[in-house]
Amino acid sequence: MNKTSAIRAIISATTSEPIVFTTGYSCRIAQDIADRPSHFYMTGSMGLATSIATGVALATGGPTVVVDGDGSLLMNPAGLVTAGAMPDLGLLHVVLDDGRYASTGGQSTPSGRTDFAAWARVCGYDQVFRVAEDDTFAAVLSDVLAHRTTPVFIHCVLSAYDSAVPPRVSADLGEHQRRFRQHIQSTTITKV
Repeated sequence: MNKTSAIRAIISATTSEPIVFTTGYSCRIAQDIADRPSHFYMTGSMGLATSIATGVALATGGPTVVVDGDGSLLMNPAGLVTAGAMPDLGLLHVVLDDGRYASTGGQSTPSGRTDFAAWARVCGYDQVFRVAEDDTFAAVLSDVLAHRTTPVFIHCVLSAYDSAVPPRVSADLGEHQRRFRQHIQSTTITKV
């Protein structure tokens, strides 16, 4: 499985749920596969994908997906603590682990000796999965999206590299933010 096949599976498994894509290649790949108003392409904020997605989930009261990277999560594991401390948070946290800071030059990360699943469990995530195959990942996504009511963590171990990465996110960032905000406002669950 590579980053493109994992992101394609996430987009295929979702409809209008907000998805926060971590900075770098994940944003570029997601926009190339399907540019939806429900996609937030985080640019220039490495390490904050979980924090942003937690805020979106709290503001909307509905399910939110965050597509994080191993390097991004290693830069700011505090997002795990915050999300895991909220047992009713509808957050699906997917970490795509390729063992490198792909978009900054391919430097290695220490993800191979980091137990992300243990971190998530200790922080309070209700369900934690570790997957490495496309079929398994698709099945776990389908089940989790159908039954998620608490924070769920999926550590997705990537074993293949992407052959080519699409160009940078093309939309004006201000316009992109307005489009995402309008989508969120139109789908927000009213809290009682």
